[in-house]
Amino acid sequence: MNLSVMERNTAMQESVTQNKMAYSIEQISAQTSLSKAFLRLEIKRGNLKAVRPGNSRRVIITAKSLEDYLNEGENKDEK
Repeated sequence: MNLSVMERNTAMQESVTQNKMAYSIEQISAQTSLSKAFLRLEIKRGNLKAVRPGNSRRVIITAKSLEDYLNEGENKDEK
């Protein structure tokens, strides 16, 4: 894997998961340049863990789930 890609992934992980416990799909999309549709598909596939707090229709992704998802993608690139 190209070192500059690894550096970009690490920087993205740090900026996305700083200081917040959870994010909306819209927030993650804006910060990662991944489309909202792609993120919803990844949630549906079970690749990105999301929760619906209480009886809410709103979907949130915890910082831990997002970090795990980004790390998993980085690990696949290394193989």
